[in-house]
Amino acid sequence: MLVHTGTQKIETDRLILRRFEYTDNEDMLKYWAGDPLVQSMYSEPVYATTEAVKELLDKYIGSYTKDDYYRWAVIFKETNECIGQIAYFLMDNKNHFAEIEYCIGNSFQRRGFATEATEAVMRYGFEKINLHKVQICHKRTNIPSQKVIERCGFVYEGALRDFFYIDGQYVDRLYYSILRDEYLKKKSGDLK
Repeated sequence: MLVHTGTQKIETDRLILRRFEYTDNEDMLKYWAGDPLVQSMYSEPVYATTEAVKELLDKYIGSYTKDDYYRWAVIFKETNECIGQIAYFLMDNKNHFAEIEYCIGNSFQRRGFATEATEAVMRYGFEKINLHKVQICHKRTNIPSQKVIERCGFVYEGALRDFFYIDGQYVDRLYYSILRDEYLKKKSGDLK
């Protein structure tokens, strides 16, 4: 049985994962929500104005009233800036699994932030929510995301072929997952 706690603060070595606040507006626009490249990597629209980002924040913040809603602002401790977001955007209460999505601003990529945030949210899912399975996916063309997913110990499950139609061509969606027992083995150091 799942134990829903809602979005609670998580702290890692370099990051604070916390609920979104309206004061995140400018960082979101500057680093990721307003960046077409970042937003296209996870098939989200570009929020090009502060008003558009505020509407997105209204949606995020308004959803925190639900105890099974999990969306974190990724805050870089060193600068206290919102450099991205991570969420369990799909929560399957009946089958005890959830799916992670994340994005990190372009100027903060390839520094391990996505891996650090994903591992923290995965741990939260297994240890606090009592998930049986966590899944994650990426577009076949998003190799950096694939590397994050593999570093976190997810196991490749398969492809939804020609899932996205982008710029006149089809792109596969690749799925991975990690089960509770695999997570526990990884945590204890038995799984590399």
